[in-house]
Amino acid sequence: MGKIFEWLDSRFGVKDPHKRFFNRPLPLNLNYSYCLGGMAFTLFLISVITGLLLSIYYVPSETEAYKSIVRINEEVRLGWLVRSTHKWSAHLLIVFVILHTIRVFVKEAYRPPRELNWIAGALTLILTMASGFTGYLLPWDQKAYWATVVGTSMAGTAPFIGDYLLHFVRGGADVDGTTLIRFYSLHVLWIPLFMFILLWAHFHMVRKQGIYRGL
Repeated sequence: MGKIFEWLDSRFGVKDPHKRFFNRPLPLNLNYSYCLGGMAFTLFLISVITGLLLSIYYVPSETEAYKSIVRINEEVRLGWLVRSTHKWSAHLLIVFVILHTIRVFVKEAYRPPRELNWIAGALTLILTMASGFTGYLLPWDQKAYWATVVGTSMAGTAPFIGDYLLHFVRGGADVDGTTLIRFYSLHVLWIPLFMFILLWAHFHMVRKQGIYRGL
């Protein structure tokens, strides 16, 4: 990878105008727990890339969604591998974001002046969980359908706004094709967009404030 980067740098000149980005001071005696955020970001990128590949063949329709999943698994060359990679990278992304959040909490890195960074990270965790939930429905099989019925029913138990929230999440009274389209839109458009914004803010603040090792 170093040789490839050197070759690209000789053509594009990346290092010189971005020295402040590549040459950053790091605290001494960092351990692997400080790599959890970077691992989560790597898994996020893998999820995005494999998701884009899957979107070429996936059809968000009541009649075609499950058939398209079967087609990806059985007919598309390496489709099963791309889908499995997407699935497991999404699962591991949730795990690593949770572990990263726990490390930040234990190290008390949420203290001023890093409270906004903590908020950005907490919102990213919520969006990560939402991404996993919305993606779970997309295969449109019995397991995904009834899991979504149960999961969205929990939103209906919220005081005062439960009915409104349930209709907003499902797009109607029941889990049907409207719910599938709504979840697909959230999963591939809105959630990734807001996650990119939050991650940019998160990395920008880390770059400005430096790595916090705790008290």
